[in-house]
Parts: sequence; C-alpha cells; structure tokens
Amino acid sequence: MKLRPLHDRVIVKRIDSETKTASGIVIPDAAAEKPDQGEVLAVGPGKKNDKGELMAPNIAVGDRVLFGKYSGQTVKVDNEELLVMKEDDLFAVIEGAPSAGLKKVA
Repeated sequence: MKLRPLHDRVIVKRIDSETKTASGIVIPDAAAEKPDQGEVLAVGPGKKNDKGELMAPNIAVGDRVLFGKYSGQTVKVDNEELLVMKEDDLFAVIEGAPSAGLKKVA
C-alpha cells in the first residue's frame, strides 16, 4: 500500500534505538523508550499561506529527523508501524546521518 500525505503532513518510520547500553547491559523492550528519531518516507505538497500560495516543505524523503516522543498519529500499514505528523511537529533534520536503509513509500 502506498501513502500520499496531504498538505504539510509527513510519513515517518521510527528508527530503532540501541538495545544495549555503552557498558553492554541489554535493555528489555518493555523498559526501552520510544525512539525520537525517524526516516521520512513520504512528504505532502505543502501548506498554503494567507495569499493562497503553496509553500513547499523544508523536508525531503530520506531525511533523518528528530521529533517529540509523543508526536504524530501512529498508523499500521502492511504490518509496519508508521507515524503521520505535520511538518511543524518535526524538531530538526539530522545532517550527514547515514540512511537507515528503509524501504521508501512515495
């Protein structure tokens, strides 16, 4: 299934966090925090300003981004958990980050 976000929304897949601490202690899934990083899988066309002109989004497919732990709406597509959120919910793009190698939906 392909998703095409509307307006200024983006589709993000969480990037799994490490399950071991620096000292080698394994963190169980129940105790692990939700990751606050993800890879952008799809981007909407943007939102309109007061003049009715379309403002292009500042984010692109493949960008690694930071977002709040409870940001966005979780949806399940093809047994994969994705987040749908507005571009305003994203905090930053992680520059120079290696791609997570995720399958892109666009």
